[in-house]
Amino acid sequence: MRAHVGPSGIEGTLVRRGDADYRSTWASELWNGLRPERYPDVIVRAACEQDVPKALELARSHRLRVAVRSGGHSWCGSPLRDGGMLLDLSGLRQWEIDAGSATATVQPGAVGSAFAAELARHGLAFPAGHCATVALGGYLLSGGLGWNSRLWGPGCASVREITAVTAGGDVVRCTEDEHPGLFWAARGAGPGFFAVVTRFHLRLRPRPAALATTSYVFPLAAVEPVARWATERAGELPANVELSFVLATADPTLTSDRPPTKVVVVTATAFAGSHPEAVRALQPLRGCPLAERPLSRRLDEPTSLAALYGIAGGTWPERHRYAADTLWSDEDYPSLLTKLGHALTRAPSAKSLVLAPVSPVSREDELLRNMAFSVLGASYVVPYAIWDDPARDGVNVGWLREAMRTVEPFGTGHYIAEADLTADPSRARRSFTPSDWERLRALRTEYDPQGLFHSYLEGSGEGR
Repeated sequence: MRAHVGPSGIEGTLVRRGDADYRSTWASELWNGLRPERYPDVIVRAACEQDVPKALELARSHRLRVAVRSGGHSWCGSPLRDGGMLLDLSGLRQWEIDAGSATATVQPGAVGSAFAAELARHGLAFPAGHCATVALGGYLLSGGLGWNSRLWGPGCASVREITAVTAGGDVVRCTEDEHPGLFWAARGAGPGFFAVVTRFHLRLRPRPAALATTSYVFPLAAVEPVARWATERAGELPANVELSFVLATADPTLTSDRPPTKVVVVTATAFAGSHPEAVRALQPLRGCPLAERPLSRRLDEPTSLAALYGIAGGTWPERHRYAADTLWSDEDYPSLLTKLGHALTRAPSAKSLVLAPVSPVSREDELLRNMAFSVLGASYVVPYAIWDDPARDGVNVGWLREAMRTVEPFGTGHYIAEADLTADPSRARRSFTPSDWERLRALRTEYDPQGLFHSYLEGSGEGR
């Protein structure tokens, strides 16, 4: 039975299922064009931080379980649940920057690229997400693998304090000393977090004055030797170089005289103080001894964060349908990418791809102390199914899951931000170490004993 929700004193908007504007409001809650058929009873769009405790009071009084949304970039649609309340924080987009102390406070709906652009005006930076439209709330709660994370750590490592509203409606300050358990969970728990963060207090970094990129494009048939060469060179790259592989369909300009072909792209971007420094950082990749001639090679090209966001926008275009999954593994990249390369040749959509950041965060990084997020393997891969025809939903989601089955025997875990939590009921649990998973369960019992907040989107309900 759907709840009848009356006046609430909320300054933002409240839309009930059955209202004339419910469907359009529901459709706008996810960035992904593929929206699961799950329908909350009530959608509340907060207009200010004071709306959050009011919304939670309303949910408690009507026995509505609560899901939270900041930017709607969850590939598997975690914010959309059947029944209950969806609390939308996307309207909370303010930030305050203190350039003197290199700190900032941000609300959860603030968009990472806009925040990064404003920081640049102050000579500062932050490891925001690679996609320009990702909001900071869900990104930071899930860990945050963003720009220059090999040097700066995941985004959540720069969170020094949060302001949160608990299930009971209390507004609390959380640090390593105050509510330390809630603070620990807020740095990595992701969509299973059991409170609402209304402000993140961040440490900032000096802005890299020069960015430069080196890239190679090879036929996909060369993926094994290419991956072996690049991962060997990765050990010589300084921490301020971000190295990744992409398996994808070639840019048509590279193969204009023949049908589109699948390729492996090696890209390294240096975040440096000057262009000469960036060139030195990329030096280990200048000599490529492979016998296969690359389809394309670009060395030490100056770039900018705006240009990088533009490339990411082309990789993940809007108004498309997406399914994604993640895998941490201790298997090497040549082996994983060879298997996923074979899978890519069978992809029903030419837009689908495989992304493999090389050591996006060091497992031994001191920055990973005291947080729920952890690095669960030496290698990390993310296959994406990308298409635009709703009639092709089944075959594309099926391809993603079949591709994952080829590498899952070598898996050591998942990254909660992009894992396909609907694929099987173990995905959420396997996104954390066993001890961290048990601590999350204990903290949920402590902070949300009545189960106000939805837990992870799992078929079996495990983890509630």
